[in-house]
Amino acid sequence: MNIGFLVLESILAIAIITINLLVCVTIYLHKELRCITNYLIVSLAVADLGVGALAIPFSMVLSMEYTLCFYTCLFLTCFPLVTTQFSILLLLVIAINTHLKIKLPNSYTTHVKKRWVVIIVVFCWLLSLLIGLSPMMGWNRFQQYGETGNETMAISFHSERAVFVLVIPDKPSGHFLSEAYQDQENLSYSDSQIEHLGRCSFTSIFSPEYLVYFIFFTCTLLPLAAMLGIYADIFRVVREHFRSQPLWPAKKREMQMACTLLLLVGVFFVCWMPLHMIYCVQLLCPSCEQYESLEHLAVLLSHLNSLANPLVYALRKKDLGLALRSVFLYRVLRWPSMKTCCGPSPKVHPQA
Repeated sequence: MNIGFLVLESILAIAIITINLLVCVTIYLHKELRCITNYLIVSLAVADLGVGALAIPFSMVLSMEYTLCFYTCLFLTCFPLVTTQFSILLLLVIAINTHLKIKLPNSYTTHVKKRWVVIIVVFCWLLSLLIGLSPMMGWNRFQQYGETGNETMAISFHSERAVFVLVIPDKPSGHFLSEAYQDQENLSYSDSQIEHLGRCSFTSIFSPEYLVYFIFFTCTLLPLAAMLGIYADIFRVVREHFRSQPLWPAKKREMQMACTLLLLVGVFFVCWMPLHMIYCVQLLCPSCEQYESLEHLAVLLSHLNSLANPLVYALRKKDLGLALRSVFLYRVLRWPSMKTCCGPSPKVHPQA
């Protein structure tokens, strides 16, 4: 299963990087697509690029359960939390932005400026870093990392002329032994200089309580519940308006966009829920049998979210979809007939 998992992760990473990079380039090349909503979409694409370029390779390393020092493993496991949390916060910002456009159609352009969007996106990154890197501040399993049977503890000796440090497996007990061959002069030992080594994985760094109560319940479910409440209010406002008078074209366009963004929230929920459910089972039933293949499938599904995001708004947003097709065919594949067959890129409202 490991080989198949690594192959699928590699293919997924290449696809995620390619498509999300295409989204960023498309909006950069088409000035008429540079609006607040699309700026937020680009920010989401950048986060997905981080998933494809870094989070997935880190996940592949974690799946191999290499024996690594604690702090190296800590960094590998923290980075995916940063990109995931940023995606959640940005989906919430997009929901709030759509809500303001529906509720305040006349004063929206006055109150919502592009510079404020930039500030909010930067704030989301900072908050995501704070949440994702919180284990580096001490919320981790440092004490337990080198205590189980499949891990090891390496003791560091200090000498000006150390020859080498050899780590060999102790076959009868399954543990690792560390031996240091050094010059006998200036040999010193310090209990404070103990470097933990162990099999690196999410569960070896994070406790089930951290993954379930903090990451899932607090940092995932609460923002998702807020998004559902916002979109419910959006549809209520549109329904009440529709009862009194027909929707004008601009309102219909905003309603379609709200449906697209709600679909993004639904895709996120479907892609990430299985992995969080596995962590819940590990917390509530630690003696239950764990299936590695099932966890690998859940990880693949969570990473698939970064590929689904650009596909959703490319298919649902006609202007962006046409622009993506134009850039891919004419700029990437160099089809000479692209401009004549497809026409110019569609114009959109500057604040859509």
